[in-house]
Amino acid sequence: MIAQPFVSPDDIRAMFCSALSDMYKKEVPLYGDLIELVNDVNSEIKKVKPDLWEIGDRLRVERHGAIRLGTSEELSTISRMFKQMGMYAVGYYDLSTSGVPVHSTAFRPKTTSSLDKNPFRIFTSLLRTELIPDLNLRNKVIEILNERDIFHPNVKELILKSENQGGLNKIDSELLIEYSLETFKWHKSALVDEETYNEMKKTHPLLADVAGFKGPHINHLTPRTLDIDAVQRMMAERGIPPKKVIEGPPVRECPILLRQTSFQALTEPINFAGSSPGETSQGLHRARFGEIESRGAALTPAGHELYQNLMKQAGSFTPTDNNEIWQIRLGKIFQSFPDTWEEIRKQNLAYFKYSLSSFAQSQLSSSSSSFIGKGLEELIKDGIINYTPIVYEDFLPASAAGIFQSNLGEHVKTTTSGLNAKEEMESHLNSKIQDYFELYNEIQQLSLDQVKQQLIGCTI
Repeated sequence: MIAQPFVSPDDIRAMFCSALSDMYKKEVPLYGDLIELVNDVNSEIKKVKPDLWEIGDRLRVERHGAIRLGTSEELSTISRMFKQMGMYAVGYYDLSTSGVPVHSTAFRPKTTSSLDKNPFRIFTSLLRTELIPDLNLRNKVIEILNERDIFHPNVKELILKSENQGGLNKIDSELLIEYSLETFKWHKSALVDEETYNEMKKTHPLLADVAGFKGPHINHLTPRTLDIDAVQRMMAERGIPPKKVIEGPPVRECPILLRQTSFQALTEPINFAGSSPGETSQGLHRARFGEIESRGAALTPAGHELYQNLMKQAGSFTPTDNNEIWQIRLGKIFQSFPDTWEEIRKQNLAYFKYSLSSFAQSQLSSSSSSFIGKGLEELIKDGIINYTPIVYEDFLPASAAGIFQSNLGEHVKTTTSGLNAKEEMESHLNSKIQDYFELYNEIQQLSLDQVKQQLIGCTI
């Protein structure tokens, strides 16, 4: 019998993304309405702006999801599972600085080819139990989390099988996707009784969401739009209650980083465990929602610093602000951030991919002597080299916390501890968390190296 070839992790990721989206549409029909709205807006934008700097085939399938885990063992296993899908921990986010008792990383593809194939990402948060101020509740939460297993046993078997043999065939890949969905599905029945649930919720609603159920469940999925301001306006028209303001930078000619909005979290019926076997009581839980994102250029450390300084000047929006007022305020403050790609590149505020122009390609077939001794700026000026912004594939801590908080109720504020939480998370992952600045710089440098190889004698 001939052994079946292994399926590419990129293909497994694409299939998983599609399956997860289909599941979430069934669980949260409003998410399906959101996808339709985003697709409609994107289609219209592409008609009037066909030369947008980055669209590509990936746009229609582009998603990010979010999941909240309770233990280091859960994080370790899910990182091994995501590795089979070509997704790795990139970026560290300490949301506890914004009053959310978790720290996070994003599992995503790292190479340009993998991102082009399918850019699916999972923003993965881990509960920091040391931030639960009540020691008795902390111990209770730890006990609850240690007793549950959020993974179907077949998932662990398939992960181990893949690790031992170097991959999975088509049948095993499909089984991995099928059983992996069990981790992300909604569980109506809580693990705890109503009193424990309310005690956790009073400390922080996210604590109840993480520790109160059999599994973490996907709490949102996010399509990418080419015009998030249009989606924000049209959500209410289609019966989708929007978040008050769009998180992130203001609307610009040259989009940067990440802008996000969402519809408000659903209030869903749940069943609490009773004091006697088989006994239950009913309640309500609010956690799952739908989010929309608009992605711009990846900024360099200098660009990030300028962005953060400008956001600090803006402060926080007030109860009387709406999105229009907030965007006008941000727009005025961001006038000091260049809004042409040429100036952004010259000031080294963003990362770019470089390539030969069609004119240069035609010249290569005859002679490359005209390129000898010329540097990058001169080659760009002469129309020999083109540049395109690199898409920001990651997240903004303040925006992530803002989305979380807007879908949570009142709670006790937590404070950060003095532990080196990033190193602790890396120990659970058994690997370093990739610095996304390094990844963007590698992509930029690779494109420059490729151009230099083609233009023999230039001084790039």
